[in-house]
Amino acid sequence: MATDPTSAINRVSENNNSLVVCFGEMLIDFVPTVAGVSLAEAPAFKKAPGGAPANVAVGISRLGGTSAFIGKVGDDEFGYMLSNILKENNVNNSGVRFDPNARTALAFVTLRADGEREFLFYRNPSADMLLREVELDIALLKQGRIFHYGSISLIEEPCKSTHLAALSIAKKAGCFLSYDPNLRLALWPSPEAARKGIMSIWDQADLIKVSEDEITFLTGGDDPYSDEVVLKKLFHPNLKLLVVTEGSEGCRYYTKEFRGRVPGVKVKPVDTTGAGDAFVSGILNGLASDLSLCQDEKRLREALLFANACGALTVTERGAIPALPTKDAVLQFLSKVAT
Repeated sequence: MATDPTSAINRVSENNNSLVVCFGEMLIDFVPTVAGVSLAEAPAFKKAPGGAPANVAVGISRLGGTSAFIGKVGDDEFGYMLSNILKENNVNNSGVRFDPNARTALAFVTLRADGEREFLFYRNPSADMLLREVELDIALLKQGRIFHYGSISLIEEPCKSTHLAALSIAKKAGCFLSYDPNLRLALWPSPEAARKGIMSIWDQADLIKVSEDEITFLTGGDDPYSDEVVLKKLFHPNLKLLVVTEGSEGCRYYTKEFRGRVPGVKVKPVDTTGAGDAFVSGILNGLASDLSLCQDEKRLREALLFANACGALTVTERGAIPALPTKDAVLQFLSKVAT
């Protein structure tokens, strides 16, 4: 099926109710200045703002959408830096809280020679884990058309209860619920706890985005390429859209009515940090202006091709937020690919 990468995106209206509220962690990634070395061998590190939900919020704003971030950072230099980065990128940061007793989270991210990552986290506990329910910006939550979240905020209390409360408020307000589990096994007490925690809110989401590795993990080792596995074990009756990302190979999509594949866009990877978040930004930016995308396969494929291109462009630079593309950059890239 032919896909026109521009038409779905250019249909984005200036609808006031297209706000995407992202909930969860924001942190500092320290990325080695050279690829293909271990943390111990790295000669130096470049600091880059990160944290999947924050990346998605910035990604949406870069694409011309409207986004907000709710989360907690330390009452420290890094925390204020991160809050300012949201503001500089036109993300509503009124839901950001500052903890006087805990530091902003840090993650050292090693880039292997192939651009894939390994993580070392400093969170003992970090401020993002300490967001309390009374600190939630309820008015902001209720304003969102889409509420987007991950699973890292489900690992520890009080953030876990706060996440569940925010989810409940957003659902009652009629928000479309978007879930990217974003598995970081090293942060969970055990693989069993991770599986249980991630699946505990699975059946609430309208949209779920998972990677092949996450399918293997969540299903206990089943084939991530099997439609039967995905439909039987991961699709649930409330889901409007399930997307399986396959890195440079593109993505698969599943709805109640149809399913298929959209090929990836090949680039030379420098750093895969933030590629999945850029993909999520791309698809949520389309959905924020028109939730009926999920019912129209042609337009959904166009939006997914656009999202694939968002992910591809992001891996051509180091760091997540610095590498997130603008709408013009994505459309230009897709028109080059098409010729």
